[in-house]
Amino acid sequence: MLRQPLPGSPGVLLQVAAEAAAATPFEFELGLTERAEDRWDAAVEVRFTGRQPVEARIAVALVVPEADAPHWLIPGLFYAENRPRGNDRLFPRFEIGAAPEAAREMTSSSWGFRADRCATPAVFLWPGEGRGGFALAVAETTELGLSGVGFAHDAEADDAQLRLSFPFREYPITYYGDSEPRPPQEEAYRWQPGEVRTLRFSVFAIGPDRHGYDPVLRALHAESVPAAPIEPWVDVAEAAALAAEGLTRWHFDSDPGVLLETVGFDREVTGRDGFTVDRQAMHVGWVSGIPWAYALLAHGLRTGDDGVRDAGRAVIDTITGALAPCGTFWGVWYRDHGWSQSWSHVRGALHARTLGEASLFLCRALAQEPGHPQWEAALRSNLDAVVARQRADGNLGTLHHAVTGEVLSWQGSAGLTWVAALVEAADRDPAYLAAAMRAGEYYASFVEREYLHGAPEDVDLAPTSEDGYLAVMSYAALYRRTGEERWLRLAARAADWTLTFRYSYNVTFDPRTMLGVYGFASRGADQASPSNQHLHAYGLVCTREFAELSEWTGDAYYGARAEESLACFRQFIARTDGDFNAYRGMVTERYYQTACFQPKGMLLTLSHAWSAGALLLACEQTLARAASRGLAVLGTLTPTSHRSTPLRPEDLP
Repeated sequence: MLRQPLPGSPGVLLQVAAEAAAATPFEFELGLTERAEDRWDAAVEVRFTGRQPVEARIAVALVVPEADAPHWLIPGLFYAENRPRGNDRLFPRFEIGAAPEAAREMTSSSWGFRADRCATPAVFLWPGEGRGGFALAVAETTELGLSGVGFAHDAEADDAQLRLSFPFREYPITYYGDSEPRPPQEEAYRWQPGEVRTLRFSVFAIGPDRHGYDPVLRALHAESVPAAPIEPWVDVAEAAALAAEGLTRWHFDSDPGVLLETVGFDREVTGRDGFTVDRQAMHVGWVSGIPWAYALLAHGLRTGDDGVRDAGRAVIDTITGALAPCGTFWGVWYRDHGWSQSWSHVRGALHARTLGEASLFLCRALAQEPGHPQWEAALRSNLDAVVARQRADGNLGTLHHAVTGEVLSWQGSAGLTWVAALVEAADRDPAYLAAAMRAGEYYASFVEREYLHGAPEDVDLAPTSEDGYLAVMSYAALYRRTGEERWLRLAARAADWTLTFRYSYNVTFDPRTMLGVYGFASRGADQASPSNQHLHAYGLVCTREFAELSEWTGDAYYGARAEESLACFRQFIARTDGDFNAYRGMVTERYYQTACFQPKGMLLTLSHAWSAGALLLACEQTLARAASRGLAVLGTLTPTSHRSTPLRPEDLP
């Protein structure tokens, strides 16, 4: 084993060791080059001096003493404790001093993960409140294979370790997206006598502010971009036309005027019940409903397509025509039994995020096309109901009873979604803006603590990328309305947190998989959450707000990351019937970039209303912004070449 102090950090050690089934002769030489203040680029020369081949891993650890209250971050994968105690959904959770048997419940004091689970392969630690932190960063793959990242805490020694593994090791269990823990995975590299390899990684010392991850991730993203091109299949206008066609052709049902949430790629497949795999349901917001009906309306108005515009209107008519007894929207419409609650274990619960998002885009629909009394009445009913329930401290609640209106849960930050809706409707009633500002103050602590959580209905109170999108939209709305710098700072901080979920590199796919065959570029896609480890496109919902942040702050980074996301998801929209086994205009929800839910490199063969809708929304916002500036085409809107030729035998490993 090699041990070396980290310059300028008393007591902090870098360790390098070989992990193998038996003692093996390795020699290590570690070089640290100070690249910038508080950053060192490390190169470890590893020499195997044994006489027979051996399978081994090389383990790197940064050992930090006196870590009595560790706060962790692995971008897109692990946030603080990661899963609040009592969360209904099981996925990896950190707990100081956790017993070994707690791993069966996915709780441990040490975790190791394969690098492709990370939006940026890096691991951060703040050892205690008010103390400076550290980070290790590595490439997704090296000459030894897929890398690994991890961490450990020793309660008795009171120290913590940031870890890298070449190749990866997953421990104490492997998470595959459900409540069943899989056995740990241990990869190894076969070393030949006399073989020498050089492993590279970076070490960072950062300040006590837990937002200190931001400059680190910006630097790593900038270094990654040249080696991670994105090749959109279509330009923005064509993507909009395809997405609108997909929504109206496959998801829109005029009887009774709904956007079906999922539609199967294969139109001949049926489920066990004899029905198609199409989900005969529609949420009012989130995975279907008003946000994407609004996108159809915007597209129809821009292009003069009455059919598309009328489809959007019909969906909004259906939702606004059937309010719950408590005065808000319902959660979900089902073909076989009509309107019902949200996806929640709590009986009668409606989810704040879904209701608030539906209200926000209803307000935007009315701004584009006023003169719908039913829409206006529904918007006011929703906003009046939630303002009446607001707690004195500003909390707007997470779960609301569909009949009584009682707030069933005040936990998490999902209520932040209402802020944008209240702000954009503020001209109707000054009470709306006052409520939005109180709520903005209340939820600010979630942004400042770097732990937003609870937005999607289906992951309980976990941190997710969707929490970030909603925070950006709401604080941007407050700044847009008031011009107060506090709201701008919160919007930017929320955007930085959101971008921790956004992939900064292109995952390496086996060329025989679907994503490998088509050369899918993952840079710009977001990890859905530590619980749902797949790539998704929901970040497109706040394309407008990211562009505004760049304009307001003078920081081009936000707009560039939004353009990057839109470029990413102009891949894999079906351009013709049969394209990647889908029908024209279909868009999947899930891209499997790691071993979770499905093997890496697969694609979920369902078209989702929200996936096509979010793409359509982002395209319409981008085109509208370009038109307002007198630009016919933005440079980033033009597609480059796309590799869609069949694989040849020589392409296979």
